[in-house]
Amino acid sequence: MPEVSATEAKQIIDSGAQVIDVRTDVEYEAGHIPGSRHIPVAEIQRESGTLDRDQPVVLYCRIGNRSGPAADAFAASGWNAQSIEGGLVAWDEAGLELEPDGGSVAENPNMPPR
Repeated sequence: MPEVSATEAKQIIDSGAQVIDVRTDVEYEAGHIPGSRHIPVAEIQRESGTLDRDQPVVLYCRIGNRSGPAADAFAASGWNAQSIEGGLVAWDEAGLELEPDGGSVAENPNMPPR
């Protein structure tokens, strides 16, 4: 699985990578990486044609269980694609910025609470 740490992802993003949040609408609205584009995982294949294939792609979800397989699929198709190891939880724990101001990492409604 093509994974990078949260701090490595931040460097890739700061260098111009496309950032894709594959979580649900509710999760995205609670808090997300600044500049990220919201494409729920169920829509990622359909929306892939709207992405720039020449730019790296960093995908993330809450902990990586949804973005990991998506990054695998992109990488298998020849994209420079990474998933953030530990997802937005790891991003937040590393003290990296979330939008909106005061944003938080929402619990996944389909998973038991941590």
